[in-house]
Amino acid sequence: MLVEERLKQARKIFIGTKQTKKAIEKGEAQLVFVARDAEKRVTEPILKLCEEKGIEIVFIVTMEELGRLCGIEVGSATAAIFQ
Repeated sequence: MLVEERLKQARKIFIGTKQTKKAIEKGEAQLVFVARDAEKRVTEPILKLCEEKGIEIVFIVTMEELGRLCGIEVGSATAAIFQ
């Protein structure tokens, strides 16, 4: 399924690293998106949490593209969805 479709079908979208981290910790994130061009210090803790919790990760090429896919006008390093 395409990223756009998954985002449209999501019941809830968590945008940004803080919101994504909270969603993972609360068990609300079912799929996490990570921008490849985001700083490693920002994305590494999210990737580690996803690995620990068994959450699927989808990499997006740029922060700008991830932001656009989430419907915001700025870039985003990470985002998560709850379906």
